[in-house]
Amino acid sequence: MPTIQLQTIINSSIQICFDLSRSIDLHKISTFHTKEEAIGGCTSGLIGMNEFVTWQAVHLGVKQKLTTKITAFESPFYFRDEQIRGVFKLMKHDHYFQEEDGFVIMNDTFVFESPLGIFGKIADKLFLRRYMTELLEKRNQTIKVFAESDEWKSVLNNKNYDNTNQKY
Repeated sequence: MPTIQLQTIINSSIQICFDLSRSIDLHKISTFHTKEEAIGGCTSGLIGMNEFVTWQAVHLGVKQKLTTKITAFESPFYFRDEQIRGVFKLMKHDHYFQEEDGFVIMNDTFVFESPLGIFGKIADKLFLRRYMTELLEKRNQTIKVFAESDEWKSVLNNKNYDNTNQKY
């Protein structure tokens, strides 16, 4: 199974980074190029434990639907979303957050398995792993830009944050 591991260092508070990572609204912003829309379940705001979202998007020229559910949640340090319906045979995305030396270290572990046996494995090696890595890097860069500026306030405007723990 292909596994993608990414690390993003962000100059913000851990709670802001955690919440931006589970924001449906920020996800839509980070994937505008795929015409991603939340069409079922939690369609805006912050997704939480046992909640699901159904996404519709155009990936690799094909309109697709994917439903993920939050299956593990420990705020503000960790959550997991897993595909419960969609194109992958298996998809799990673990999001880890820790504070170190005044920064937030955001680690992602994204595991997936393509359908179609050997043809799926070939697609993984030829292009899908790279495509998914670029998609996740773009998402993480969006989180970083919003978290390190006042832009996070436009997405997380319904939550009270403790100003003593923020660096903006």
